[in-house]
Amino acid sequence: MKTKLLLAMLALMSASSFASITTDIKPMHGYIDSPASRAYLCSMLENKNCGPIQYEPQSVEGQKGFPQRGPADGKIASAGVGMFKQLDEQSVTRWTKVNMRSGENVFHWTLTAPHSTTGWEYFITKQDWDPNRPLRRAAFELQPFCSRFDGGAVPAREVTMKCNVPYRTGYQVILGVWTIADTSNAFYQVIDANMNAR
Repeated sequence: MKTKLLLAMLALMSASSFASITTDIKPMHGYIDSPASRAYLCSMLENKNCGPIQYEPQSVEGQKGFPQRGPADGKIASAGVGMFKQLDEQSVTRWTKVNMRSGENVFHWTLTAPHSTTGWEYFITKQDWDPNRPLRRAAFELQPFCSRFDGGAVPAREVTMKCNVPYRTGYQVILGVWTIADTSNAFYQVIDANMNAR
């Protein structure tokens, strides 16, 4: 009887320990690799002096609800994550730019751990934004130019969306937001785009 009781107690302790360990494991998440985002280009070493984000471009996670809530102005690119603060550095020359055209573009996300999803939204800077100031809401058109609502579905590990990008010229920033349904967070990716370059 004592042996059975001891075995039962050991089994319960092991289960508790396992549960504690597994709840501490944070899954990785997702990033935009086409057009290549700032974080992704850090991981490819095309952007320099990026800090820890070069090892985990999928982890730019912050409060959901942009633009009403979400990361504070000046911390949009990092989603307010202190260890990724280098992403918030902003000047006309700081980041590698990808050439893009207005009109239909395909945005591709790679998800390292899919989540129940509310939806996806894309915002673009105003034509006359100041690229030498930290990213803030006033720099963006706050109506997304492209949206998709998933209603809580869990997406595949590869997500592709066709979006019509508004006409812009020169250096612009596109902000992609993947909003999670069953947490208070979203994932943020910024794309440094050279629009309609000839």
